[in-house]
Amino acid sequence: MDQTTEPDSVPATSRMRSAAFAVHILTALGAGVALLAMLEAVREHWANMFGWLGVALIVDAIDGPLARKLDVVRLQPNWSGEVLDLVVDFVTYVFVPAYAITASGMLLPLAAPLLGIGIVVSGALYFADRRMKASDNHFRGFPALWNAAAFYLFLLHLPPALSTLGIAILIALTFAPFHVLHPVRVVRLRWLTLWLLAVWAMLAMYTLARDFNVGAPIVAGLCAIAAYMVGSDAVIRRMKSFRA
Repeated sequence: MDQTTEPDSVPATSRMRSAAFAVHILTALGAGVALLAMLEAVREHWANMFGWLGVALIVDAIDGPLARKLDVVRLQPNWSGEVLDLVVDFVTYVFVPAYAITASGMLLPLAAPLLGIGIVVSGALYFADRRMKASDNHFRGFPALWNAAAFYLFLLHLPPALSTLGIAILIALTFAPFHVLHPVRVVRLRWLTLWLLAVWAMLAMYTLARDFNVGAPIVAGLCAIAAYMVGSDAVIRRMKSFRA
């Protein structure tokens, strides 16, 4: 007779429950990091703001695997990690970057507050959309990655009219029927995606250390990786259609 104990039948100890709840605390700390980012944004210390948003990204990357490993759903059933994650993600991915985009002075003055409202409203709707991910884990539409959009706004420093147009297009693309690569969960070419993500992280850290004062090769590399993340699915689908 098999004596192996199923994971769901392992008795929950107080230590296991404490460890599981600590994961929720880690996730919630992302909101505290967002506050630090906002304080830097209010002071117009933009590189520092993006640095704290980067810390929030790291927290967001590790809390999910920890939650699964420590069986948080079973051990802390009264606390919804999914809801907590969405709340923190909205603050770090949408709200703080929306403030930075609006207050940066890089948009047309009359359009800036309207586009800021458009960012937070469209971002809130996107986070509430149960169809935000396709069956293959691609995001549907522009995935409310306004921290990334703000980063490229500061990196490229385009004329205000072009920056304003770009932000307006991204708001509209939130509801467009196209797919954007999830850098971790999409299985296809994951090895390449992870390598590019690591390169992007190094280039981004260098850019922040230089307060966005970097040369054309760094800018080109960051833009090329962004183009891969946004356009790879469309290119692959088009290639498959040609072969068919």
